[in-house]
Amino acid sequence: MERIPNTAFRGLRQHPRAQLLYALLAALCFALTRSLLLTCLVPAGLLALRYYYSRKVVLAYLDCALHTDMADIEQYYMKPPGSCFWVAVLDGNVVGIVAARAHAADNTVELLRMSVDSRFRGKGIAKALGRKVLEFALVHNYSAVVLGTTAVKVAAHRLYESLGFRHVGSSDRYVMPGMTLSLAERLFFQVRYHRYRLQLREE
Repeated sequence: MERIPNTAFRGLRQHPRAQLLYALLAALCFALTRSLLLTCLVPAGLLALRYYYSRKVVLAYLDCALHTDMADIEQYYMKPPGSCFWVAVLDGNVVGIVAARAHAADNTVELLRMSVDSRFRGKGIAKALGRKVLEFALVHNYSAVVLGTTAVKVAAHRLYESLGFRHVGSSDRYVMPGMTLSLAERLFFQVRYHRYRLQLREE
């Protein structure tokens, strides 16, 4: 569940408008109350609200995943042409997963669901899983591999770049499954969606 604090706290650095809004709210509190104590409590309250809404959305996102593709991996990733699913096993335990899904319209493969147990990171497992998707795309003659991520940690982005992916854009308007888009959620939950592409061959 490390994604919750990462999004709530570390992710705030990616959203200067939210930072400005929170600073203005603290200034408004001081202007109205002239109380340093209350003003100092405002940032703590805002961060608590960010944690609450991050937890709410992330748990809803996980619930959505567990009731769609992750509920029937065979149906979603093993039966459709151009799709596949891999697991990394260490000492008899599943420590990582990744999926691939083809898009016939532009002859690309999308890398999905990459995840490695936090206890086993730094061992090259994520890179090995990523390479499986690249090999799959090459063997099946796809022109490119694409992926989208809301990861906050720099290490995740460095991993994609080390595999040869190129950052091709980002958006602050991405709607995660599980989001309700309520006003409070918009104020206290923001993610930046990054798109990556690795061109394998020219069409």
